[in-house]
Amino acid sequence: MTQPAADARERLSLYDTTLRDGQQTQGVQFSTGEKLAIAALLDDLGVDYIEGGWPGANPTDSDFFATPPQTRATLTAFGMTKRAGRSAENDDVLAAVLNARTPAVCLVGKTHPFHVTTALGISLAENLDNIRASIAHIVAQGREAILDAEHFFDGYRADPAYALECLHAALTAGARWVVLCDTNGGTLPADVGRITADVIASGVPGDRLGIHAHDDTGNAVACTLAAVDAGARQIQGTLNGLGERCGNANLTTLIPTLLLKEPYASRFATGITPAALQNLTRASRRLDDILNRVPHRAAAYVGASAFAHKAGLHASAILKDPRTYEHIDPARVGNARIIPMSNQAGQSNLRARLKDAGLTVAPGDPALARILDRVKMAEDTGYAYDGAQASFELVARRELGLVPTFFEVKRYRVTVERRKNKYDQMVSLSEAVVVVKIGCDKMLSVSESMDALGHDRGPVNALSKALSKDLGPYQAIIDDMKLVDFKVRITQGGTEAVTRVIIDSEDGAGRRWSTVGVSPNIVDASFEALLDAINWKLIRDGAEAPKQAARPAPAAIGNA
Repeated sequence: MTQPAADARERLSLYDTTLRDGQQTQGVQFSTGEKLAIAALLDDLGVDYIEGGWPGANPTDSDFFATPPQTRATLTAFGMTKRAGRSAENDDVLAAVLNARTPAVCLVGKTHPFHVTTALGISLAENLDNIRASIAHIVAQGREAILDAEHFFDGYRADPAYALECLHAALTAGARWVVLCDTNGGTLPADVGRITADVIASGVPGDRLGIHAHDDTGNAVACTLAAVDAGARQIQGTLNGLGERCGNANLTTLIPTLLLKEPYASRFATGITPAALQNLTRASRRLDDILNRVPHRAAAYVGASAFAHKAGLHASAILKDPRTYEHIDPARVGNARIIPMSNQAGQSNLRARLKDAGLTVAPGDPALARILDRVKMAEDTGYAYDGAQASFELVARRELGLVPTFFEVKRYRVTVERRKNKYDQMVSLSEAVVVVKIGCDKMLSVSESMDALGHDRGPVNALSKALSKDLGPYQAIIDDMKLVDFKVRITQGGTEAVTRVIIDSEDGAGRRWSTVGVSPNIVDASFEALLDAINWKLIRDGAEAPKQAARPAPAAIGNA
């Protein structure tokens, strides 16, 4: 696709509110350090505005603005219009926002008569005065002023003349942007487009108009694009769609859509470069890592399954030309194509998956049929390789004779004990013992699952710590491994229940891989998946099988 020069396209302004609106996500609570790390992530991506939070509203936001990050993006403080009965100069809440000394200030103002009279308990005229005076005060301080027109779409439906009067009051007072907020998230794309067009027809310039959509109907991205189609030129959203209730418009989806899809790619320019776009998947997963959240596999563009082709027919076509089943090249957003293995797979999937693993198998090699048969038989007993690519690779390597014996597990034991702590409270304590043989040496490791706060992290945690505690010559390779997700599923019911465990691991190089274990016993299933995770890591990092000679030092015995 050939794009015109950037100066020939209209400029879209990207306004990120992950650090403010995103912090309203249930279960998310940023520390100051996390906010600084996320701000750097956003700045590297190339957004135009980073809204850091509400100064004075909580200690974390106040600390963030006390030592603000240096960003190319315009750092923005958030607050509300002045309260009735006092001047903008004497409102301490507004003063706290201005004291953050950010180049831009975004204030939320009411535009729905119901909220003015019911929530604020003031007259419509007083609310207009609050908007005018607050925006004028910000501008007088030499700051860029932005009005978030709260409940605008609901307010427009109730009283279009008043909702528009609020916008024009802000613009007349000097606001750089007025932003139409679908605060309840219930407006559909067609209405967003129609009302945005009405706003522009009323005299609000499109290059001073923004859109802030919530995802309560699953339409936040579509609503945002509808507003852009109608003429709005600022887009507000969050990374990974964080936000209150169902979240905000997802910039992780909007950014590649604007850069790669027509008519947007030809009409509009943003501050996101092609090189920055290639870091989008990494940025999305880094945010989840900071928040200790599991990435959404089916997320558009950046999800682990966004370019996964499970059906044999699809995989066969992908091998001939990826455009048959992919709407973009995954590398453009820093993602990767995956050809999963499952009981729906054919040899097309298998050849593609082996190639991705760096394995070359001659056409017609009987090993291909053996690998397929093994995968299909294993899935009949409860295994699932479409979500455990590393375990599939080990299955294939074993059939091809390409898995070295790095170590042998001689035995392991896990115990769970209930006992009183120093506060005379009954607590659980899990302990694991693992004995492995490396070459001629036996290694015994013991670990408890107690964390630094004295909480038991469970038997699988103890087992993982013991297994990875001392692997002799391989220890340096596995030291940067960490378990990032642990999923359990019961594949059969009743007394014949079988447990499937899938473990996601990650290392210091940013690689993430999944392994699977199956057993009636959850500990055995977990141990199988843990073993696969370590073996995959050792193979990928080029470890060599031990020579049959004893280590000079005796086996280490550890304790947690």
